[in-house]
Amino acid sequence: MSFEDEVRATFRRGDNAGVLRIAEAEVERARKAGEPAGEVEGLYAMARVALRGDDLPRAEVLARMALDVAVLSGDRRLEERPRHVLAAAARISGDYARARDLYLASIELNESLGQAETVNSEYHNLAFTELHLGNLDRARELFAAGRERVFRQGYRSFVPYLGIAAAALASAEGDPRRAARMVGFTDSAYATIGQVPDPDDAVELSKARSLAALSLGEAEFDREYSRGEALAPTEAFGLTWGPSAQMPVPSDM
Repeated sequence: MSFEDEVRATFRRGDNAGVLRIAEAEVERARKAGEPAGEVEGLYAMARVALRGDDLPRAEVLARMALDVAVLSGDRRLEERPRHVLAAAARISGDYARARDLYLASIELNESLGQAETVNSEYHNLAFTELHLGNLDRARELFAAGRERVFRQGYRSFVPYLGIAAAALASAEGDPRRAARMVGFTDSAYATIGQVPDPDDAVELSKARSLAALSLGEAEFDREYSRGEALAPTEAFGLTWGPSAQMPVPSDM
């Protein structure tokens, strides 16, 4: 397994200490070897752990260090992950206008690189900035396009993120029962692929969970949550998988 695959799988399992241990070693190795790709990936991984720990200043410092290395290397592909972290830090901090601009720039970069799955992910993130900026119709449009794209292209590992989007949108629309169902669906979907949410998505899921529980009360929330846990993706979203859809691979495999 490559360092990139190992560190990302470790992060998705929620093993922050493991990520820091192998990322710090990779940064040291890559610097000695003069390999910018390894240094960028290691710094990026450390920045994500900082995001998960809500240490936004450190996340930004690490992401900017990684971006500096990437730009100096001349390989634009290396810029993608640091730029994503900077956008996520802005989003988590509540600077949604800046986050929107950064996500739009990230989308443009990834489109130029032909990285379709990453483009899909960044559109998902962009939709949240529109939601928090009060642009509900635009957020609905982006979330709907994302759902259709995920099912059409067969991005099965992205299903839990669709659940977070649905829960957040239901909360914004004043539908706590659907929000509770989508929280239950999301928790189950993450368990299926052996992962935990990324830091920015974890914030969104936590908000939707708290608002639904407060509105419904514990008993009603639990009932709707259980209904959501039992839903298949096709039932949750009313869509069918395209012919290229593949089963997700758990992160620890």
